[in-house]
Amino acid sequence: MSDKHKDHKKHECQVKTTHCECESHEHHHPQVSIGKIVAKVPVVLAELTLQINVDAVITFPEPVLEIKDIKKHVKLTQCRLLLPTNKLFIKGFVRKNIQYASPSPEIEPSTPKSVASDIHSFTTDIPFQCITEIKKFLTCPVMPKTNKRNEFDFLVSQPLPSGFPEKDELQSNDLSQFHQESKQFYNELPFCELISSKIIEWDEAIDREPLPTSSPLGEGYFTKVEEKMVLDIDLKVLQNQQIRVASTTNDDCCDCCD
Repeated sequence: MSDKHKDHKKHECQVKTTHCECESHEHHHPQVSIGKIVAKVPVVLAELTLQINVDAVITFPEPVLEIKDIKKHVKLTQCRLLLPTNKLFIKGFVRKNIQYASPSPEIEPSTPKSVASDIHSFTTDIPFQCITEIKKFLTCPVMPKTNKRNEFDFLVSQPLPSGFPEKDELQSNDLSQFHQESKQFYNELPFCELISSKIIEWDEAIDREPLPTSSPLGEGYFTKVEEKMVLDIDLKVLQNQQIRVASTTNDDCCDCCD
């Protein structure tokens, strides 16, 4: 290796191990508006614990000897409070990463005393949905205002054709014109925050068979699992609302960290 290349590698190592330190030397006191102030903030409408029951069949892409571990994550795709009702619509799925052992006769054929296997993983989404009713609000939601449309016309006088008295005239609206006043409201849509989730599940193979060749007692493989799952979800339902807050001083309230 040339000296130039060695120097370059040495410089790279020095750059990677360089650390910079900094510290704050000045405390910035926030400016606070004094008096009664109207603020727009997220307001908690309700806190709920929902229980959802799920029954699903998971099909693996290859034979499974046994399941080693399952990691689960709950993800919400819809949480909608349908105003002016109190019905809450929930949709989502449970992302499951399943680690399992799959028989591998190419490594070593199974015998009455041993089975060779590979560790693989399979990720799948288990969907769920439910509709519940919020029976008691912590804070009443601001109900949506409805849009309005009003049509109006103008009087138009026109002469009558022959056969009518000359002093008379046709008075009506003009059918070739259209007049309307419309008003739209852009209401605040309630939204949700997921707080926590708990899953109790029961997974059971439904097509387990013995290995096609000789194998230890009780060993077999399967490709389908029936899953029964009870999902508990804690969430908050919020809505941006205007509230009145009051501030009487701009001084520090206390030094709670001293």
